[in-house]
Amino acid sequence: MSVRQKLGSQSSPALRNRKQCMPVDDVPKYHLLLVVVLSLCTRFYKITEPAHICWDETHFGKMGSYYINRTFFFDVHPPLGKMLIGLAGYLTGYDGTFPFIKPGDKYEHHNYWGMRGFCAALGSFLPAFAFLVVLELSHSTLAALIAASMIIFDTGCITLSQYILLDPILLFFIMGAVLSMVKFNQQRLRPFSWSWWLWLILTGVNLSGSLGVKFVGLFVILLVGIKTAWDLWKLLGDLHLSMVDFVKHLSARIFGLIMLPLFLYTTVFAIHFVILNRSGPGDGFFSSAFQSRLIGNNLHSATMPEYLAYGSIITVKNLRIAGGYLHSHWHLYPEGVGAHQQQVTAYLHKDYNNLWLVKRPDNDDYSDTPELLRHGDIIRLEHKESMRNLHSHFHEAPLTKKHLQVTGYGINGTGDPNDLWQVEVCGGKQGDPVKVLRSKVRFLHHATGCVLYSSGKTLPKWGWEQVEVSCSPYLKETPSSQWNIEDHINPKLPNISLCVLKPSFLEILLESHIVMIRGNSGLKPKDNEVSSKPWHWPINYQGLRFSGVNETEYRVYLLGNPVIWWLNLFALGLFVVMAMGCSLTLQRGIKLEGDRKAHSQILMEGGGLLFLGWLIHYLPFYTMGRILYYHHYFPAMLFSSMLTGITLDTFLHNTDLLFSPAVAKCILRGSLTLLLFGVLYSFYLFHPLSYGMSGPLAHDPTSSMSGLRWLDSWEF
Repeated sequence: MSVRQKLGSQSSPALRNRKQCMPVDDVPKYHLLLVVVLSLCTRFYKITEPAHICWDETHFGKMGSYYINRTFFFDVHPPLGKMLIGLAGYLTGYDGTFPFIKPGDKYEHHNYWGMRGFCAALGSFLPAFAFLVVLELSHSTLAALIAASMIIFDTGCITLSQYILLDPILLFFIMGAVLSMVKFNQQRLRPFSWSWWLWLILTGVNLSGSLGVKFVGLFVILLVGIKTAWDLWKLLGDLHLSMVDFVKHLSARIFGLIMLPLFLYTTVFAIHFVILNRSGPGDGFFSSAFQSRLIGNNLHSATMPEYLAYGSIITVKNLRIAGGYLHSHWHLYPEGVGAHQQQVTAYLHKDYNNLWLVKRPDNDDYSDTPELLRHGDIIRLEHKESMRNLHSHFHEAPLTKKHLQVTGYGINGTGDPNDLWQVEVCGGKQGDPVKVLRSKVRFLHHATGCVLYSSGKTLPKWGWEQVEVSCSPYLKETPSSQWNIEDHINPKLPNISLCVLKPSFLEILLESHIVMIRGNSGLKPKDNEVSSKPWHWPINYQGLRFSGVNETEYRVYLLGNPVIWWLNLFALGLFVVMAMGCSLTLQRGIKLEGDRKAHSQILMEGGGLLFLGWLIHYLPFYTMGRILYYHHYFPAMLFSSMLTGITLDTFLHNTDLLFSPAVAKCILRGSLTLLLFGVLYSFYLFHPLSYGMSGPLAHDPTSSMSGLRWLDSWEF
């Protein structure tokens, strides 16, 4: 029989007995129970070891403590993951007192297991979710078991689930969203039933959870959005469906997949702002108006004049992240660094040397009636402590060579025309007054035309490692060139309570997102820091040290099980070949029937959805300018593992295209045996990467990991 005849024929009796149309509720419970038990065992084994901080536990454990103590902090990710970590710690008896200073610090008597256990519990759901997703898409228990085993016995997934990190929480919501989406799709013949609404709402809840943990949750939102748009397009083409019913379908999806997630996402931030109401290490990243709402901040419940006037003593804060306060001190720029004049910097902390006096350009006479400062006015800024004026000239800045140097110049407030600055209220017009906290202000140097600028670059030790302030010839409005007035002292003006200037919820929500997005884009590699590249990830080229370096330390190394990862990579290529083969077969008009048709549909629809999920969660990293790490690939790895289940199952059940039914049956059994042995044995070999290594390193013949460093780039 030719291949063409085999394609059009029914498959072998063994395949015909395979259950292809499994009802939605007919889940193989014992297989699912096995997956759950193995997941729990592999994730909770040695969960308390090592009893010290590992890798990013120093960040996210500390942030959990901040929630318990209600102390405000800044992070580049949305707050849901940290809130849940803090809640888990609080509910299991952690009191929020451990400092989480650096990796390697011992937890001692502090209760850390609750936070680790919470992350491990969410990580334990991932194989079960994968099992159910693949089962729904393929109606094959075998495919579902293959997919689940890829995740259960992957050392990388185990390691990532056992520590106080955002990743297991993010992966839980991503997989929850995918499962809810495919379950919802299975209800398409029962629209608007209670189960239809349940899975629609759960999809929206999980989407909000994904985005609430990390911004990469947008990728699964994109996947669900594409799938939803395709489903609506098919509904629109269904002539048996009235337009009224189509509008109902559209409205339900807008509610469940857009409005509900937005409401929940916004609610998370509302809770975040209510809990973190005390001043903390995150104050300086936000505007002065934002800080005024924090208990313990010097702006909280403070009173000061609302409008700026000549004769006022002020502090000026830059609006970029960690831009700092305009600052000067008695130290001079060293010889060879511009003019040998007094340093002007940006300082990240509140200090007496941040105070400046607002003066007229020509005289210092101030009447009893203060004159308000307005948009377009020319002023001098005199440093209160040293009585030297803010000054710029045609000398290059110390670090940003295309900018001009900014110095403190003059004696007792007397200087020269290079001390004059024009005040510009961003978005304002001539004559608009300058508001404390609320106005965004730029200072344009009158003589050179440049704008006062905080570069964010750290000066050398001669500059006390403070932030460089320069004068930029590029006049485009950016946070680095925008400032606001924070402290304001002028006894001739009436004071108002800053409570009336507190921003609204929508304003602080918008500001939080601007600060987070800028913080994310500003994550660059530090000196001697090893970063990762996206092409490294699918081939398992390089892992990540979680704990320990030398043979005297307890070592944990984040690295995927190489057999599983390379099998996933092979299955990706195999899927592409098989999908192209199916497309060519259909294009040539070959009619598929029976199991063959079902296999083709599962491969193209179910496999295609998972392949799209892998692409969406992987390819965008090639466009990112921020620092990248190996663990960023794990959402894509989950889609790859699920795709492996469908691809291998479909391939092995269609080997009778090339071989006789008897040989095909032997190939199926032999391949499954080899797959099971390979996954289990590789897990046995590499499990110390997750559960801890001690003693000699892998290059030592006496090491328990000797001979397992298959790539030179692996560092264990």
